Amino acid sequence: MSDEQQVIQSEDEPQGGSRLTSQSIRSFVLRQGRMSDAQHRFLDEMMPKVGVQYRPEPIDLADVFGRKAPQIVEIGFGMGQSTAVIAQARPGDDFLGIEVHAPGVGSLCKLIDEGGITNLRIVQHDAVEVLRDMIPEGSLAGVHIYFPDPWPKKRHHKRRLVQGPFVKLIASRLAPGGYLHCATDWEEYAQQMLEVLGAEPLLANTADGYAPKPDYRPLTKFENRGIKLGHGVWDLVFKRV
Repeated sequence: MSDEQQVIQSEDEPQGGSRLTSQSIRSFVLRQGRMSDAQHRFLDEMMPKVGVQYRPEPIDLADVFGRKAPQIVEIGFGMGQSTAVIAQARPGDDFLGIEVHAPGVGSLCKLIDEGGITNLRIVQHDAVEVLRDMIPEGSLAGVHIYFPDPWPKKRHHKRRLVQGPFVKLIASRLAPGGYLHCATDWEEYAQQMLEVLGAEPLLANTADGYAPKPDYRPLTKFENRGIKLGHGVWDLVFKRV
């Protein structure tokens, strides 16, 4: 997950089953970094093939992929390396990656083309609006949120992605038995995630606290470097009840 997609709850946002709206949230902060020539080229060439245009109406992902298979959404895939590895390792599942950061989208387009990956599509749009408007309730087999920006300063905690209203939206899109898998290398954020996920009545923890890292989630270079330095990584896996 990159820091380009952040859910922010306004002070006057209603709780409970209220609908997330563009008035009550700022769903991302867009910081366009420099794109390489290759990223530009693959973005232009591949998005017409693997891109899914945002539109404010539900879509049938079985039509998008041309088959019926378990459907997994990854929110904020960054540069896409882990996304590509997971999709290749799980050919029986279909993956929809959501990212607003153009260099990351171009990078994943390159990985899709070079790897011949057929079970991965991309939406370059605000994740909140995609989930809210395009993904039917009870349709997903899983949702991945990996290493979202921890916004470490206390005054910025409201910018964190994993907050109650957004978790409620995600839970509503999961099919019974579907899972939400989060990972972070920021311990205080992991504690907040555990509290927020545990407070959502539609979700149940699959572990007693933090979960072992599932085999399908690859270690990133950044994560490997952190582990060697003694930094922790926390996985949380909750299922829709």
